[in-house]
Amino acid sequence: MSTWHLINAGLLGFMVAVAIAVAALRNLFAAVMLFAIYSLSAATLFVALDAVDVAFTEAAVGAGISSILMLATLAATDGREKQHRHRRALPLVLCLALAVVLFAGLHDLAPVGDPAAPAHVHVAPRYLSETATEVGVPNVVTAVLASYRGYDTLGEAVVIFTAGLGVTALLGGHFRRRRSGKNGDV
Repeated sequence: MSTWHLINAGLLGFMVAVAIAVAALRNLFAAVMLFAIYSLSAATLFVALDAVDVAFTEAAVGAGISSILMLATLAATDGREKQHRHRRALPLVLCLALAVVLFAGLHDLAPVGDPAAPAHVHVAPRYLSETATEVGVPNVVTAVLASYRGYDTLGEAVVIFTAGLGVTALLGGHFRRRRSGKNGDV
C-alpha cells in the first residue's frame, strides 16, 4: 500500500471516528466544533485527492459558514440536546438501511483514477479541447464553473444566501424578544 493510500485511509478513519463522536455527544457546542473538524478533515481529504476547488468550497461553506450559522443558532438555545421520546433504534435502522443501499451501488462506480471512466472518456476531453473556442477563457476550471455550470453555481449561491437569510430572520426575532423582555417592555 502506498503512502497516499495510507494517508487517505487515515483521514477517512479519522472522519468516521469524528462522525461517531458527533452522533454520541449531547453537548451541542462540542458537536458543532467536531462538525467543523469533520469539514476541515474532508477538505484535507479533497486536497489529497487533487480536488482543490472542492476542498476550498468545503472549508469555506462546511467549516466556515455552516459553523458560524450553527453557533449563532446555539446562542438562542440552552446548548444541550433534549431527550427524545422515540426509541433510538429507529434512526439507527434507517441509517443502516441507507448504508446498505449506498454500498450496493458501489459496484457500479468506476475505480478511482480509471482512465476509461465515463467522466474521463466523454466529458473531460471535450472540456479540454473545446473550452478555449466555446467560452474564450483559457483556464478550464474557471470556464467550467463560470460558464458550463454557471446556472448550477448561481443556484448554489442562492441556496446558501436564502439559508443565511432564513437563519437571520429566525434568530433576529428571538434576540429582539429577548432584549425587549430584559428591558421590561414586553
